[in-house]
Amino acid sequence: MPAQHPTVDGLTPAWQQALAQLRATIARQPAAVVAYSGGVDSALVAAIAAEQLGERALAVTGVSPALAPHLREEAQLQARWMGIAHREIATAELKDPAYSSNPADRCYACKRELHTLLAQMRDAAADAAEGFEAAVVLDGVNHDDLGDHRPGIRAAQERGVISPLAELGISKAGVRAISKALGFPWWDKPAQPCLASRFPYGEAINAERLQRVALAEAWLRERGFAELRVRSQGEAARIELPPDQLSALLEAPLRPALVTAFLELGYTAVSVDLEGLVSGKLNRALPQP
Repeated sequence: MPAQHPTVDGLTPAWQQALAQLRATIARQPAAVVAYSGGVDSALVAAIAAEQLGERALAVTGVSPALAPHLREEAQLQARWMGIAHREIATAELKDPAYSSNPADRCYACKRELHTLLAQMRDAAADAAEGFEAAVVLDGVNHDDLGDHRPGIRAAQERGVISPLAELGISKAGVRAISKALGFPWWDKPAQPCLASRFPYGEAINAERLQRVALAEAWLRERGFAELRVRSQGEAARIELPPDQLSALLEAPLRPALVTAFLELGYTAVSVDLEGLVSGKLNRALPQP
């Protein structure tokens, strides 16, 4: 378990001030429900909520086929490590054509579903006298996210969700620096967006296709590749890895084993993206401002 008041050794004065502001901002809330995916951003918000609010903090993870199983397990483990109450809630965004048809604003439909359910959970906790009267919903949107293609932010804003990291100007680098200083083992955890991000916009998504991507990525992860994407284009798989790891993937006996495994999953072809891993690469297809 982390210390009650973790040290901040190694932080620059600017990030020390940001951490102090984050603590103060969350401490002012009567209670908080944190939209918690297990990523470094939402984990930092959840950890500070647990530190400042104790039993009046609740972390909630939305579970659907778009959440990779290993990320669900990591979220559970991290919540126990932080000592925050943690619940899971099943989301049904795949039933919404505004999500399953995979338009450019797919994430809006996803977050609308999540935050509708979070609001209901918060209200139920308040009605049950669990100390969540006037509770707010917090998320892990950081300042960098505001300049990216993030339609889900609009859905959160419509629901009155508070994004303390973004409001305080805390970037992804700041989140990692603060998390490292606080001793969080996952401070350098790679960004791992939901599995729906593996499909080009306009290409329909369903549970079976999401599961296939999850299994393909798990196969690679079990063989030591921590940062990766398996993009799904039609029935073909395109693998993205950091450039310095591409050669390892192509060596025998790994390459033929990889091809066999992916064909058995139902892919008709397997390729490697020579550019390497680029988070959000499929957003290049969107009109540029």
